[in-house]
Amino acid sequence: MDKPRKKAGRPPMLTGKRTRIIKAKLTDDEFKALLDIQKTSGMNRMELIRKRVLGAGSTVTVNVKELLGALDAVGAELGRAGNNINQLARHANVLNRQGKLSSDVTTDFNTLFTDYIRIQRELEKTLRQLLRAMK
Repeated sequence: MDKPRKKAGRPPMLTGKRTRIIKAKLTDDEFKALLDIQKTSGMNRMELIRKRVLGAGSTVTVNVKELLGALDAVGAELGRAGNNINQLARHANVLNRQGKLSSDVTTDFNTLFTDYIRIQRELEKTLRQLLRAMK
């Protein structure tokens, strides 16, 4: 006697299955606006409508691909700034050993480095706020 074959594909959902359908009529301008929001958010139309209508999650609409690209650029820029700071510190140490390091240069460097640290902390704070808003 042959065993019954298992059905291929995803198993049926037991809970949370979406069975209700709603319809809405839109003008051409409203539909274009919907498509623009969909394009900028990177979400499919149903995700966008559910999020907007039901308020599920945040009300912030973000294009994830663009956000990740921008964050990648920011990370690369921070890496370059860190490299520059290391090179300046190394050069200052060489000058200090030779007795050629001016106190004005040290004061200016400390002021600029303090500003850099403040800006980096503000960036971290803003990124945390963005991540919380996206949840």
